[in-house]
Amino acid sequence: MIDLKKIIEISNDVENKSNKDLFNAIEILSIEFEKTKSLIIDLTRHLELVESMYDDINKEIGKRTRK
Repeated sequence: MIDLKKIIEISNDVENKSNKDLFNAIEILSIEFEKTKSLIIDLTRHLELVESMYDDINKEIGKRTRK
């Protein structure tokens, strides 16, 4: 397994790295990309849910305090 420092090193000097290094790095980066994308999607859904609940509660508070 390649660590982050190695991936940065490979990324900064791709022309002089071996095919093995390039393929290992691209595999790790692809996995990280998919995990990050999934996290962002999950967090976006969570944020939308929190916003919706906040709006519902805030509207109800607004109704109750205007009376």
